[in-house]
Formats: sequence, structure tokens, C-alpha cells
Amino acid sequence: MEIRKIEMEDANNYLDMLLNLDNETKFMMFEPGERPTDINITKNIIEKSINGDNLVLIATDGENIVGFLSAQRGVPNRIKHTAYIIAGIRENFRGKGIGSKLFFELDIWARENNITRLDLSVVCSNTIAKHLYEKNGFKIEGIKKNAMIIDGKYVDEFFMAKLYND
Repeated sequence: MEIRKIEMEDANNYLDMLLNLDNETKFMMFEPGERPTDINITKNIIEKSINGDNLVLIATDGENIVGFLSAQRGVPNRIKHTAYIIAGIRENFRGKGIGSKLFFELDIWARENNITRLDLSVVCSNTIAKHLYEKNGFKIEGIKKNAMIIDGKYVDEFFMAKLYND
């Protein structure tokens, strides 16, 4: 298992992994078949990671991408110190420490890039992800009621953040 920054050559595999994740979990934003499949959108995301604006880390098992973590940095000056985090790990690779390794690398990137606040949201019933985030220093700041509709039912999300300057 290797954790590394994404490269342009990973574009097709990265998109495939995201599409597979959409089918394996109900906790990601997109339902199966809803995610845009235009490879140019994926390449644009990768380009922003390569040039340092944002971060996309991938977890690989041989040639396969089995997980990711992305950090999208705030653009306006008032929020340049923040980044919004999205993470996902393929079903067969969960519980193997990949999430912790991704968050370890995220901490390094955040410190090197003067990020002092990381934000994320997680469906309240996703206790495994919530535990991973808490284990890595995130704290619940609030609840967004009726944040998403999953299987025809409203679900709430926790807003969580990690601060580096407290």
C-alpha cells in the first residue's frame, strides 16, 4: 500500500475509483450514475493538486487506486488558511489504516501550506468515518439538519473541524 500525491497519469484510474465508491457507499455526495464522467473535469482537479493550490492524495494497491483524500483550499484571502476535506476508501480496503495514513500526510501538507483550519462534513450515522476524523483531531462544531436525502429519507451531517492554532 502506498500513499502519494496524485499525478496526471492517474486520471482514468482515479475517476474509476470514484465511480466505484459511488456504488459501494451511500455516504458520498453522488448517487450511482450521477457523478460527471468527463475526464477533463478529473484532470482539472489533478492539475490544481499538482500546482499546489489544492491537495489530492491517493492510496494505491499495486496499479489500483483504492482510496483518496482531497483538500480544497479557500480561495479568497479571508479563507486561504482553510481547506475543505473529502475522503473515501474502497469497501474492500477499509479498516486497514489507510485513512490514518491519508490524514497523516494531510497534516504535513496543511502545515507546509499555512493551513490552520480543516473542515469536513460527515453523515451522522457514519460512525466509522466520524471515529476516524475524531482520532485525527477533528471536533464536531455543529449539525446540519436534513443535509442530504439518502434512500428517500433526510439525514443530518456533523460539521467537523481541526484547528492547528489552538
